[in-house]
Amino acid sequence: MDRGNLTAIREFVLLGLSDSSAHPHLLALLFLCMDLVTVLGNALIILDIGGDPRLHSPMYFFLSNLAFVDICFISTTVPKMVVNLLTDTLTISLEGCLAQLFFFISFVNMDSLLLCVMAYDRYVAICHPLHYATTVSPQLCLQLVAGLWVVTCLHALLHTMLMARLSFCASNVIHHFFCDLNPLLQLSCSDVSLNIMVILTVGSLLALTPLACILTSYGLIFCTILKVTSTQGRQRAFSTCSCHLLLVVLFYGTAIAVYFSPASSHTPQGDALSAVMYTTVTPMLNPFIYSLRNRDVKAALQKTLCM
Repeated sequence: MDRGNLTAIREFVLLGLSDSSAHPHLLALLFLCMDLVTVLGNALIILDIGGDPRLHSPMYFFLSNLAFVDICFISTTVPKMVVNLLTDTLTISLEGCLAQLFFFISFVNMDSLLLCVMAYDRYVAICHPLHYATTVSPQLCLQLVAGLWVVTCLHALLHTMLMARLSFCASNVIHHFFCDLNPLLQLSCSDVSLNIMVILTVGSLLALTPLACILTSYGLIFCTILKVTSTQGRQRAFSTCSCHLLLVVLFYGTAIAVYFSPASSHTPQGDALSAVMYTTVTPMLNPFIYSLRNRDVKAALQKTLCM
């Protein structure tokens, strides 16, 4: 193939959900509302935790970081999709696409690792309460979060650099609402075996290891809860942990289906809908599941709203 054709494509067309929607403006309104709910809900959580000294503990420190990441996470993909649906301006430059890919990978991995750290925090608090203050110290929390940011940014940079070395030819149409790994690799006319190997090795390590830690932590928590003599306390703990696990399954289940399932099972519409679940729905639900069901956070929120 002529080398000029390999390097000709400098922008892509993000069809996303617009090619399967008969009412793009209604779809844009729906996602705009979800975006606003996510941003406002998570922003309130950050303000409450930062402004109430009673919430200055490791659990709420991780919650505030999760809220910040969720705001960044949804802001990486949804605003561009809403603009596309409203204006029919579906193009994105190659540089913009790579930038979106970098931030998307950074935030999705940070979300995943924070869920893992939060599950470990709850495990120590419930199963080893006498050692909680020494095991989960403020210094450790800061070091953990800083380390997670370094790992996720380096991982995102690795994927972005591997993608930047590829050439794109023939079609420039991405059947997705943002620049993701698999849709971009499908458009490349270069050898993508290294990219796929990194996804299956490094990517699976960063996805499946946190999931295994979360499931192990909650399994041990459930065993401890069964020993609780108070029926009401046991039911409350089961209810809270079940909601957490439901959100984890929603997040990881759809993400794993997109990135680690056989290629023959993929369809553009199916991948886009699965991506909606872990890029839009879970960041919107996180404030309600992890924070607004918490009595201390609700009390701080009521105090903030009444000021």
